[in-house]
Amino acid sequence: MPGVPAFILRRLYVKTSLQNTQTGWSFTLKNSLGSGYAKGMQPLKIDDQELPLTVASFEQDGEEITFDRVTEKTTFGLKMNRSILISVNGPQLTTGAHKVWMGFIVPGFGRIGFDFTDEVKSA
Repeated sequence: MPGVPAFILRRLYVKTSLQNTQTGWSFTLKNSLGSGYAKGMQPLKIDDQELPLTVASFEQDGEEITFDRVTEKTTFGLKMNRSILISVNGPQLTTGAHKVWMGFIVPGFGRIGFDFTDEVKSA
């Protein structure tokens, strides 16, 4: 099954959006590739440490949806030219560079993913 190369998916990440929040950390994706959706999520990784699906979430139609709740009926949608905030509930990140990996299960493509490295600025 053909996949989507990571270097193309990496364009979803909004540079410099990796930041700490009151409840953990977050980053933003913006879709300029074409509308699509995922019927499942893979665990986020931060600095090669895999996180439980239950700690990562996004907002859709005013509802916060954790990655473990993404199914064929509750999809992770990426509409064209729209931004989506990915939030992680947990410890804040240390100041400096961090590597994040994100993956999806997409109909017609299977498991796809990408990574990016960005810096968390000091508060």
